[in-house]
Amino acid sequence: MRILPILSILSLCSSGLLHAAEPVKAKINLLEVIKSGNVDYHINPKSDFHDDPKDVWTFAADGTFHISGRGYGYVATKENFRDYHLVLEFKWGTKTWGKREKAARDNGILLHAYGPHGTVGGTWMASIEAQIIEGGVGDILVLSPKLADGTELTTSLSSEYTLDRDKEKIWKKGEQRQTVTSGRINWKNRDVDWADKVGYRGREEVESPTGEWNRFEVIAKGDTLQYFLNGTLVNEAFDCKPSEGKILIQTEGAEMIVRRYELYPLGEFKEK
Repeated sequence: MRILPILSILSLCSSGLLHAAEPVKAKINLLEVIKSGNVDYHINPKSDFHDDPKDVWTFAADGTFHISGRGYGYVATKENFRDYHLVLEFKWGTKTWGKREKAARDNGILLHAYGPHGTVGGTWMASIEAQIIEGGVGDILVLSPKLADGTELTTSLSSEYTLDRDKEKIWKKGEQRQTVTSGRINWKNRDVDWADKVGYRGREEVESPTGEWNRFEVIAKGDTLQYFLNGTLVNEAFDCKPSEGKILIQTEGAEMIVRRYELYPLGEFKEK
């Protein structure tokens, strides 16, 4: 089995799995990029439902972007990005589907994505996820898949985390940094009694009530990531490898509506 060492992640450039990116230098409206067709779509054909991408991701007359949730997959930029401020404004719709009909509404953004499509369970790409799930918006997930030939794509980061009552990782500013190559780091106030049920809200929730708008921001600066939800810093990572890549917006069984999905150069974001 061929192992891809963490410290040789830059060799992905020469292998064709990752192409070097320039820092974002001007505002990029990712909704316009999707409209232009300069994106790739992936839906897992083996999931319990898998509509055609043109029916999963649509634009309404008012310009909002609708994610039906009827499939497991993503819309991926063709370009790689680094050093940016990402802004997503979203709200949950009312519909949930299939095996997740009664589960917490779920979606997310995959950052620094690289490698072939669908390598994680036939659905996702190697990446670092900015999780969007009821009660867990701002969780970090590290996705490190194995390719069919045995190659391991090792995504990694370091996090200041502690363990909660159930021995789950939870971000706590100031804790000793530890390396993570797979799994989840919960956002700082994720309820220890979180349950995977539709409409879930924790006791110290930052997410807006269902049906109201949220603003989720990611600051990718060098090899660091910061996640902000409605103006609150909810998670942070360091030493990200890779620290650039494609950006993917998911579909994962729940309806979601997006009115803003943009990249800004660092330090240049202005509220509307």
